[in-house]
Amino acid sequence: MFQHILVPLDGSELSKKAADTSLELARKLGARITGFVAEPMPPLPSMGSHAATYARQTDEHQLRTEAHAHEVLQHFEAKAREQGVAFSGQFRTTDAVDDAIVNAAIEYGCDLIVMVTHGRGAFGEFLYGSQTKAVLSGSRLPLLVLH
Repeated sequence: MFQHILVPLDGSELSKKAADTSLELARKLGARITGFVAEPMPPLPSMGSHAATYARQTDEHQLRTEAHAHEVLQHFEAKAREQGVAFSGQFRTTDAVDDAIVNAAIEYGCDLIVMVTHGRGAFGEFLYGSQTKAVLSGSRLPLLVLH
């Protein structure tokens, strides 16, 4: 059965559901979990931006995203430890979250991905896109989708 589960998180209430469900599943299967946070790249500079200002904003963005990822993963790790589930946390800054998730699953040797979907419907997906659908179409691994 499944031995290594990748759980992408963003710190939202829905991603907490993915964490809780994946921990329960991992405990029952004797599997381990890799928590994964993919943070966005810093925004591109505007036309009137000065190089020094953009560099400072980029550094601040990196510090904020690293702190956020660390906080999310640390919370998940504490829950995993409480439940006796082996855990590792990984973080990546990317401009293609769905590709980062698929690549992380391959890189870390995962055999299942557990994700949540917001269930926005067709119009919401048109406006915001769907990371879950993009991962589903880009991965050959089984994907457990929670709503």
